[in-house]
Amino acid sequence: MSDISTVLSAAVSSGDLLADSLANITELLASTDCPVTHGSVRELAESGNWNELNDRFYKKLAFGTGGLRSRTVGKTVTSFEQGAGAPLDRPEHPAVGTNSMNFYNISKATQGMVQYLKKHHVAEGREGLPGLAIAHDSRHFSRDFAEYAAKIAAENGCDAYLFDDIRSTPELSFAVRHFGATGGIMLTASHNPSHDNGFKAYFEDGAQIVEPHASGIVELVRATASDQYQPLPEADQGQVHIVGEEVDQAYLARLKDVMLQPDILSKAEGLKIVFTNLHGTGGFLVPTILKDLGFDFSTVAEQDEPDGRFPTVPSPNPENASALQMAIDQAESTGADLIIGTDPDCDRMGAGVADENGKIQLLTGNQIGSLMAYYRCKTFNDLGIVNDTNRQRAVLVKTFVTTELQRAIANHYGIPIVDTLTGFKYIGGKLRKYEESLPAGIRATYGDLSAPEQRDIQLEHGTFFVFGGEESYGYLGADFVRDKDGNGSVIILAELAAYAKSQGKNLLQLLDDIYTQFGYFLEQGKAKVFEGADGAAKIAKLAESYGTNPPTEIDGTVVTSVRNFATETFTDEEGDEIPKEKMLFVDLADGRRFAVRPSGTEPKIKYYLYGKSAPGGDLAANKAAVAESLDGLWAALEADIEVRLG
Repeated sequence: MSDISTVLSAAVSSGDLLADSLANITELLASTDCPVTHGSVRELAESGNWNELNDRFYKKLAFGTGGLRSRTVGKTVTSFEQGAGAPLDRPEHPAVGTNSMNFYNISKATQGMVQYLKKHHVAEGREGLPGLAIAHDSRHFSRDFAEYAAKIAAENGCDAYLFDDIRSTPELSFAVRHFGATGGIMLTASHNPSHDNGFKAYFEDGAQIVEPHASGIVELVRATASDQYQPLPEADQGQVHIVGEEVDQAYLARLKDVMLQPDILSKAEGLKIVFTNLHGTGGFLVPTILKDLGFDFSTVAEQDEPDGRFPTVPSPNPENASALQMAIDQAESTGADLIIGTDPDCDRMGAGVADENGKIQLLTGNQIGSLMAYYRCKTFNDLGIVNDTNRQRAVLVKTFVTTELQRAIANHYGIPIVDTLTGFKYIGGKLRKYEESLPAGIRATYGDLSAPEQRDIQLEHGTFFVFGGEESYGYLGADFVRDKDGNGSVIILAELAAYAKSQGKNLLQLLDDIYTQFGYFLEQGKAKVFEGADGAAKIAKLAESYGTNPPTEIDGTVVTSVRNFATETFTDEEGDEIPKEKMLFVDLADGRRFAVRPSGTEPKIKYYLYGKSAPGGDLAANKAAVAESLDGLWAALEADIEVRLG
């Protein structure tokens, strides 16, 4: 690359190209003779597209405890990447770059992960080869990456269980346990824009990796210097098993157990639901399960087909009103009671409810989770399953940034509640702890038991998981999956709507009943987006500033406490130490509070604002007052952000 080296070096001297970018470009080009790689770098350099080169090369895509996530289609697509093109307007090749989602990074991640799984398999004294379940969503290159990861796993001595087509993240989690695999890989970028893709890593319990295994896997992935490797002798290689319907049927059977009162539909005449999978994996099983359970529903036909472009939405994120607009229009024109949307890998779920005028009102993630938590706590209590003899063996799990309304609900029913850090892997880690606390003889056959049998054992010998969730539209109602489950969440919410209908109410009215009983809780999620290399530096500077210079007053109100999870040591309600995390909570004297944390998957820093009123009183007035107080808090925080960034 002699002539292009001169151009790149001159760009560093002029300040157009970062020195780290040049180092990573040089290393990558030296490691491969791939014409797409060399040609793309040359094309971007000769056109002077230094911003694109810096975004692609300013760092090596770091494998964290959640895996990998980045652009797989560049802001600028080179002619070499475009090639002959592919269906659905996809380039022929993924974006070149050490900071891009491509075969180079998939190879390094899979190699390192397989190394760790093999060591763990041997350390546990298990026979045969370790197993790795692999699934993918409908995103660009997801199938290609999944097949490549399966090939790498097998050639490095690991059996691979590769799904025959798109599947959801929760089914991948289920499959890890179903096959007794040592780990799992999900190729998805969840609800990110269409140009992104990612690699989620799972351990043998079906949850995303946590300590002590997380550090071990991360270390081996980062130590993998090249995407090239020498396959093991054929006799030592694993097999790639194509799987599908068998897992689907086993997973569907367990999903049906999530519904607590199947007969509730007979008391909810006329309930109508509109469902959309937003061109993702939710359409694979959700319509089947809703039909089998007897719900009256329709789908948004224009969004049924899996499509990595997500062509009918600005972004395939069910948190956003724009993503659900077609479902809203269909529901309002057909008189439906409820709309439900799942993201591309069907781990998140958004929803809206028809008000008294037939207009759809969207619910927040905190509202959806609180309704679910209320219904499951109340129903288990009313059915006598959770009672005075065992309720201390039940548990509701949420993240620190999720609404405290759920704590009020759990306390009312005498059910313990535990907070975890953001990331469903921490809820999954709790579920593993609860399972491992069971007597060894019971634990050996635990996975083969029915849901009622597992529940009875947990309430007698262990800890019964009632519900878990996070404010970012992720929920879980049973422990046969160890990640947030959009499929199961659809069932819970549909049953909840049927319950409300049986009481002559809609979910909005039921939510107001909850607010009247427990107090009005309002949360606002805000974020500042800073993209690229410059943006990453701003996010780091802003996050650090809250620790080194914490606020003492915000919006005219004194700060009463600051909890810095990055530097202080905390334990949760069960006495378990909380891992260090770049997250900071600030409490104000008037009862308001806010939290700050950099996103682990997106180029943004997130702010969580909280306000509440006491139970009773004029609910409409309480809502207005709390909303106004949080608007004032955000205005003050935005002004403070400008000062902190200088």
